[in-house]
Amino acid sequence: MTSTGEETAAERRGPLWWPRWRSAAFDWSLAAVSAVECAAEGVAFARDAGIPVAAGVVFGWLAGSVLVVRRQWPIAVVLVAIAITPAQMGFLMGLVGLYTLAASELPRRIIASLAGMQLMGTLIVTFVRVRQSMDSGRLTIGDWFIPFAALVMSLGLTAPPVLLGLYVGQRRRLMESLRERADSLERELQLLAERAEERAEWARGEERTRIAREMHDVVAHRVSLMVVHAAALQAVARKDPEKAVRNAALVGDMGRQALTELREMLGVLRSGGARERAAASVPLAAVGVAAAAAASRAVVEQHGEGPCLEELEELVGQSAAAGMVVDLSVEGEVRTYAGEIEQTAYRVVQEALTNVHKHAAGAKTHVRLAHRVAEIAMQVENEPPPEVGSAGSAGLPSGGNGLVGMKERVVALGGVFVSGPTEAGGFRVSAVIPSP
Repeated sequence: MTSTGEETAAERRGPLWWPRWRSAAFDWSLAAVSAVECAAEGVAFARDAGIPVAAGVVFGWLAGSVLVVRRQWPIAVVLVAIAITPAQMGFLMGLVGLYTLAASELPRRIIASLAGMQLMGTLIVTFVRVRQSMDSGRLTIGDWFIPFAALVMSLGLTAPPVLLGLYVGQRRRLMESLRERADSLERELQLLAERAEERAEWARGEERTRIAREMHDVVAHRVSLMVVHAAALQAVARKDPEKAVRNAALVGDMGRQALTELREMLGVLRSGGARERAAASVPLAAVGVAAAAAASRAVVEQHGEGPCLEELEELVGQSAAAGMVVDLSVEGEVRTYAGEIEQTAYRVVQEALTNVHKHAAGAKTHVRLAHRVAEIAMQVENEPPPEVGSAGSAGLPSGGNGLVGMKERVVALGGVFVSGPTEAGGFRVSAVIPSP
């Protein structure tokens, strides 16, 4: 794990402009050494200049102490070092000042200008000192030694600290850039993790909704027919025993069909849970919600869950057996559709018939199915019930989720769903599902 920019800034708690107390102590130590050096060199400078030695010592001490501000004002340190070069003072201050200047964020032209000034100052002073030494007889080497010594001395005191400072500054900027990138990547990873969690929560919610919708479609219609047949069985049990036996057989068939569909759905849910555990190592953000939905559809197709349009006549026949007057009309050329489309069309008709049993018992119902070029359309329309309140005779509850579930199914496939009362007092459910 990398530390963020805020944590790095929090660690910088040194005094004044220093990032840390350790840096401040190091600069004060350098300044003290430089002050001692300049003060010692001030003795010779005072004697050559003909001023009191104490003045030369104080001047050297003050000049050397400027090194303490090298991090905040490196230009000032280099300028002071250049100014005292003729007095042969501040060698340490010159080296450290040039290094700090080259390692700073200042423009390269400023660094080059000050380094050139320092180089020329050292070159001239060294040239003059070596010439004076040869004139006084202390050096008996040839004249070629004067420029050579001046050039070597000036380059030796200028080039190494500048080059080292440039290298350290570049490396420091590189490390800062890498740290910023690491911080940015960490923030992006956190954001991706949050988005992945949101997508996972959304996918779980969608899956819960889908399961609830399937359970509603499977159970509601079968149980509604069972309740209707049970009510009819109770009414004719004493008057017509043979009809009561037929109704009881129908109730048993309905119950077995409901149990069969529930077993199939539970089997799919169990196998889907095993697949989810096997794929738990795959990040949800990389797979995506679309891939998860595709995998869910693949599981459905593999286990053969859900009815098809071929069973539509049987569905209408069950409602007719329960006492509903219902007719089915099919238009266009019958063809096979994708499993998801056929299942949705079947569920829409099934739920619409269930609503007729609940809210308009005894009403005549028309079921229309149209096969078109690039779509399939279905419509379930019931006339007004013969007696107001007859829907409550069977005691069928309503959760109010049937129409919502139908619309969700149709819209998920890119279709259009419309429902509402008719002018005659009945109710109509229409849906159109595209089929490439």
